[in-house]
Amino acid sequence: MRILWKPFGFSRRLLQVEWWCHHSESPALFTLIPRLRKAPTVFLLGQRQGFSTMPEIEASVRDSELFSPPSYVRGMTELDRTAFKKTVSIPVLKARKEVVNRLMRALRRVALQRPGIKRVIEDPKDEDSRLVMLDPYRVLTVDSFDKGELSVLKELDVSPQLSQYNLELTYENFKSEEILRAVLPEGQDVTSGFSRVGHIAHLNLRDHQLPFKHLIGQVMVDKNPGITSAVNKTSNIDSTYRTFHMEVLCGEENMLTKVRENNYTYEFDFSKVYWNPRLSTEHGRITELLNPGDVLFDVFAGVGPFAIPAAKKNCTVFANDLNPESHKWLLHNCKLNKVDQKVKVFNMDGKDFLQGPVREELMLRLGLSTEAKPSVHIVMNLPAKAIEFLSVFRSLLEGQPCSTELLPTVHCYCFSKDSDPAKDVRHRAEAVLGIPLEASSSVHLVRNVAPNKEMLCITFQIPAAALYRNQGPSQQSDQEPPLKRQKTGDPFSGEPQIASDS
Repeated sequence: MRILWKPFGFSRRLLQVEWWCHHSESPALFTLIPRLRKAPTVFLLGQRQGFSTMPEIEASVRDSELFSPPSYVRGMTELDRTAFKKTVSIPVLKARKEVVNRLMRALRRVALQRPGIKRVIEDPKDEDSRLVMLDPYRVLTVDSFDKGELSVLKELDVSPQLSQYNLELTYENFKSEEILRAVLPEGQDVTSGFSRVGHIAHLNLRDHQLPFKHLIGQVMVDKNPGITSAVNKTSNIDSTYRTFHMEVLCGEENMLTKVRENNYTYEFDFSKVYWNPRLSTEHGRITELLNPGDVLFDVFAGVGPFAIPAAKKNCTVFANDLNPESHKWLLHNCKLNKVDQKVKVFNMDGKDFLQGPVREELMLRLGLSTEAKPSVHIVMNLPAKAIEFLSVFRSLLEGQPCSTELLPTVHCYCFSKDSDPAKDVRHRAEAVLGIPLEASSSVHLVRNVAPNKEMLCITFQIPAAALYRNQGPSQQSDQEPPLKRQKTGDPFSGEPQIASDS
């Protein structure tokens, strides 16, 4: 009996006694609960409305469903925001309004954090006081406060006694993941993430999510400031131009967008070019490897995320893309970022670009007599097929005087599903080049794109034996892969969010 009367720490034990009593056949124990309800120091929650005083919040507030939407929204396919109303009990502290600001700074750890909810509200019974809402998962009794918080409460003359406030939650107060978890079939994956491309939320929905696609799109627009359109991919990636068909799930049809990445601005039509915001770190990594005065050849440049930062770093840049729309927006973005005088832009197939402008520039620089020749870098960011293009480097400078001062460094991107992806990528590159690379190469893991599928970047300096060797027609490999990009099936199938990388 002594345990049950312990202040601020008995609720879990009391609930256990209640349960046992109701499941016991002993008449003596059945009389225990009525006596406890009459005891002056014990408060059991009833159906009270608004604000009421109590020594603690019942243990059930720790239930993980506290901030879940009502169960009857399960299966909703057309969004009804009014169906998400729910009332929950929240612990609050009463404080004089003049000390609230200092109090809130001290209670950051335990203050309620919910979308659209004011953490400080007026006390309906005292206009000179305010009620501070606390997180029911962090605060159960006065013992939930740490020493520092209790010290501030004492200093500000705020009673640590907790009270109950019945808070009404609406659609605006739930997070997108909470809404979708409540609506979609139980146990199914929930789409709470997406790739943001300016004002566009780009989702890759799975089959079980498609019946809810318009609701999912609307939730993404509602819950993410600045998002005015949500789209879903409806076709495989076209490996020629790296574009895909998309369906607008919610919002405006306008696909012309502007993004900011690593302090550079890019504008483009998202429906006609490829852009992956998840590669911003990789764009920055390659830029860091460059020094002012270096030469960069960007074989699959897209709208410029490698080329423009390099040009800003005072590198000489040659940027190419086969997609006419990417070429157009690459030119536009060079002007937008004021580097159009530093970037030479081409609209060619990757093989033709390497055998034409790249070869010509390398031969030109071989003839220069400057003491300090700049480093040359070649970026090949077409992960599905870039390794195949490495065969172009075999005898690319055939007939020229062999020089070890001008051996370009290649950064070639690729995918691997092998158990040892780094080894797999190196062996594939060596097979295409026809020469070992282990001593002069490194492999960088870019990101995981799907279960058992990695995106990697192999970096190596082209060996002089490969770049300058005299290779006759009889020495050509019968198994050399075709270099022209053809329209094939989606080479990125199986990726859960974004289907390819550029």
